[in-house]
Parts: sequence; structure tokens; C-alpha cells
Amino acid sequence: MRRRLYDQDHEDYRQVVREFVDREVTPHRERFDEQHLVDRETWLAAGKQGILGVAAPTSLGGGGLDDMRYRNVVVEELARVGAASVASGFSLQDDITLPYILDLGTPEQHERWVPRMVTGELIGAIAMTEPGAGSDLQGVRTTAVREGDDWVLNGSKTFITNGISSDLVIVVARTDPGAGSRGFSLLVVERGMPGFERGRKLEKVGLQAQDTAELSFDNVRVPAANLLGTEGGGFGHLMERLPRERLSISMMALAAARAALDWTVEYTKERVAFGQPLASFQNTQFELADMVTELDVLQAYVDASIIALNEGELTVVDAAKGKLLSTETQKRVVDRCLQLFGGYGYMLEYPIARSYVDARIQTIYGGTSEIMRTIIARDLTGLR
Repeated sequence: MRRRLYDQDHEDYRQVVREFVDREVTPHRERFDEQHLVDRETWLAAGKQGILGVAAPTSLGGGGLDDMRYRNVVVEELARVGAASVASGFSLQDDITLPYILDLGTPEQHERWVPRMVTGELIGAIAMTEPGAGSDLQGVRTTAVREGDDWVLNGSKTFITNGISSDLVIVVARTDPGAGSRGFSLLVVERGMPGFERGRKLEKVGLQAQDTAELSFDNVRVPAANLLGTEGGGFGHLMERLPRERLSISMMALAAARAALDWTVEYTKERVAFGQPLASFQNTQFELADMVTELDVLQAYVDASIIALNEGELTVVDAAKGKLLSTETQKRVVDRCLQLFGGYGYMLEYPIARSYVDARIQTIYGGTSEIMRTIIARDLTGLR
């Protein structure tokens, strides 16, 4: 069935992205894994090639194309070469931190931060998760108290994507302890602010090249001009932007599963056992047939979700359905693909092995599968 998501402009953009990936990512992927960090030069190259900030206004140096299809092209091309860590870092920049600043920022904040985020000079992060509060944002203990023209920020965060390389961190803090969900605000902490420290570069099961860190804030004086959005509106700001974040994860999950299947088809056609290609065995054919059918059907939902987001119609519930199905499917498909590789699938020199460990986080971050099921079920039944 012909896919109808893209037009010629998107395919032309794909060629630009593919050349960037083949030149700036693929040759360095092993080194990125070893150092647990994507080079700053790669970020700058991405900015120069128009890979970052496509949705930012042209007046701020961006592409002026608020169209999630362009972001999906980037996701697909990075998945093609197994660069999930780079995809994750770029996604945080373009699908989360940059939209937060564009949607909620003042003109002064736009001028101060957006142009350099588009060029890759400024790398963004968002700090929600704390050691004692994962999916439960109501458990956030990081506080900010207003003193004159500053907010004094204290607390710690963990599992922060882009935590080491980030220059701007959007921090979720409790600014009014007695106001419940209306007591949270978003503060932008900048590199070099006294009292802002980065802890360990965390060792993870997968996404080896993606820098994930602990952050701490000890009496950090954040200028009032760095308040993002409205005071006390932080929780609402987060909820409003979850559909985009979860769609981004769905896109990455599907693209990674597609890539894994492509590698597996090629491998089973070339690998010979008992005198014939693995792909000629009925079991292999049935496995491949099941997987491609599952991914084609999932593709229709994710593509429809991309269009819905572009049109401002993607709901929290629909995004949760996509995130649940795509990430659970990714885990299952990549596992089945690895099985068809046999012993070689367990060797990290093969991209399927890296894809296997990279997939595991997908059902956890951005809201666990259990949280997604809760959102969907509450909408369906009307019960809490």
C-alpha cells in the first residue's frame, strides 16, 4: 500500500538528512558510544545543514516549517543506521525544549535562545524526574523561592537526557508548596549559573552515546526573566505538550522497528543454513510476514497521528495509544528479529544487538506503558 504521508519537499529534505547522517554520524557512532556523548561538532553540523530547528520561525534562524513530517524524516534516517542515541538527543531538542520555548517564551527569550538552538550552539534539556518522583510529577520536591528579581532554586534531578551537554535546562520546580498542581513553574537554568552542578554521566543498558545525567541545584539564583510561561502554570504547560513528546517517541519506536526488520530481511536472505538461505524456511517467512504486517498497520496510526498533530488535533489519549502500541511493538519486533540472527544477534558489532538494548527504555520514559494504559482506560470508562 502506497504511503501518503510525504510530498516531494519532504523527500528532497530526506536526501539532505541522509547525506548528513552518512557523513557526520555513521563514521563516528562507535566513538560516540565509547565516550557516552555525541560530539558538539555533530550538533553544530546538524544546525548548519538545517537538521535542527526546522519548525522555528525564519526570523529566528529556523526553517519556518512547523510540520512534524520533517522531524519524522530525521528520525527515520537516523534509525536506518542504528543511531538511536543521536535521534534521542535531537528529539529532545526539537520536539520538547525548542517547542516549549517557542510556545511559552517571551519575545526576549526567543531572541536570546532560539537562534543558537537552531544552529546547535545551545543544547536543551528538560528536568522533571527526581530520585523519588518518576511518573508522579506531584512528588516533585525541587523548590524555587522568589527573592527580589531572582528565583532561588534548590533540589536535584535524575535521568536527564542531554544532561551533560545541555546549555539550557527547563527545570520543573515547586514555587508554591500549598497550591497543589497549581504550584509548579518552569525555570530555565543556564550553563555556568553558580550552584548548578552536573553529577554522574549515568551508565545505562542502552542508548550508550546519549548523555544522561544527574543534576543538582544548590541555591541557584535564576533571574525572574528566565521564568518560562506563567508562574504556577508549570503542570498545565507540561500536560499540554505531552502529545507531541509521546508522538516523537512513537515515531522513533516505529522507525527503529522498521530498520531492525530491514536488517533482518537482508541477513536471512544472505545467511545459509542446511544448504539454503534462512529466508527460505517457513518459520522465517512466517515471522517476517507477521512483523511487516504489524508494522504496516502501526504505520497507518502513527502517520495519522503526525497529520493530527500538524492540524492541532492530536489528543492526550490518542497520543497515549500510539506511544503504548508503538513502543511495545518495537520491543517485540526487535526481539524476534534478534532471534533470527541467532548467535550473531547477541554480538554488539551487529546493529540488531544495539537496537535490542536501545529499545528497552522506550516503554518507560515519556510515561510508562502502565501510565499510558491508565490514561486510555480512564478515558474509555470515565472512571478514575
